[in-house]
Amino acid sequence: MTSAPDIRPLRDPWMVAAFEGWNDAADAASGTVDHLIEEWDAELLIELDPEEFYDFQVHRPQVHTTDEGERRITWPAPQIYHARPPRLDRDVLLLRAPEPNFRWKAFCSTVIGVAKLAGVTELVTLGALLADSPHTRPVPVSGSTSDSALMERMSLMPSTYNGPVGITSVLNEIASDEGIASASLWAAVPHYLAEPPCPKATLALLGALEDAVGMPLPQGVLAEMAEAWQRGAEELTSQDDEIAEYVEALENERDTSELPEASGDAIAKEFERYLRRRNVDGE
Repeated sequence: MTSAPDIRPLRDPWMVAAFEGWNDAADAASGTVDHLIEEWDAELLIELDPEEFYDFQVHRPQVHTTDEGERRITWPAPQIYHARPPRLDRDVLLLRAPEPNFRWKAFCSTVIGVAKLAGVTELVTLGALLADSPHTRPVPVSGSTSDSALMERMSLMPSTYNGPVGITSVLNEIASDEGIASASLWAAVPHYLAEPPCPKATLALLGALEDAVGMPLPQGVLAEMAEAWQRGAEELTSQDDEIAEYVEALENERDTSELPEASGDAIAKEFERYLRRRNVDGE
């Protein structure tokens, strides 16, 4: 970014961020942002200069032919989109980028600088990890925040994780230091079905994000894609006795460890989402 973007007045904007790579098992997190960009017909607000942040031997530029027959190179540049969702009273900035190779603190400070310039007050980062999660059960989504207001509204807890982190953790911390309330949501993708995409995990993240902001978010064709993914997963696992046995063990472990009240909370959240979407659709 060589100059500050020209940002028109926004309506109480919030930001959603997802990164390809370590933070994005089966492309579930970046897939959520891609979905919202498409559903809301979001416009590109700013593209950051990738020269300072990427190793191009890791994130190689791509060459393609334009409709006019010209050969052009596309660089792995971070992009921030602006969406003005119909029938919602808040604007959204959507950040999608490969996880940077260099200068994480400078990168996050640049992103948060744009967010502050736009008037963003809340940031939600999305991630996905591979886990011992059976595909036959709802995709678990965990979340954390250090902001007391978000903690109460989203029913989250401070993170107790200790260990290596991805760029999302750094972005959340710098946002908090700059006075932007931030939270992190992570989906657990079945590790034996790690090949992207995983629309079931993307749909789960979208639902958790909807709970976080308290506004209906468009599902589009995600529900149908998740059902098709589920059918494919069932067919794949049924053809291998060892995998089928392993899935059954995961199911038993999940069902034993999951408290009845946890299932009740999930049902209550799904009902709240239904009411939000019905109220919007009925306007």
